[in-house]
Amino acid sequence: MKFLIDAHLPPVLRRVFAAAGHDAIHTVDLPDHNASKDGVLNTVSMAEQRVLISKDTDFYYSHLLHGRPWKLVLVRTGNMSLRDTRQMFEAHLPAIATALQSHTLVELDRQRLSIIA
Repeated sequence: MKFLIDAHLPPVLRRVFAAAGHDAIHTVDLPDHNASKDGVLNTVSMAEQRVLISKDTDFYYSHLLHGRPWKLVLVRTGNMSLRDTRQMFEAHLPAIATALQSHTLVELDRQRLSIIA
């Protein structure tokens, strides 16, 4: 599965996804880096069929109303340490990948993954 990690999350998460066999890029890898506009992230997500991982609720509404981004993991954790963020994704990544095989929108908080659409 292919992922695009938004600027609100640390670039080191690419390693977590890669270790699990996934292709992951971060906004720092895009031409405008962390200044990439939401429209660019939606375009990359749609064109490359990448799941967007973001804390930005604008993507939640865009996905529900317009089907953009292609698929979305909305992270609802608030601020967390890098270590805790990494551990959360390591723990939940198998469930995220499984849920996204048949769903397009999931929410992740510190404790659980919820399927929305």
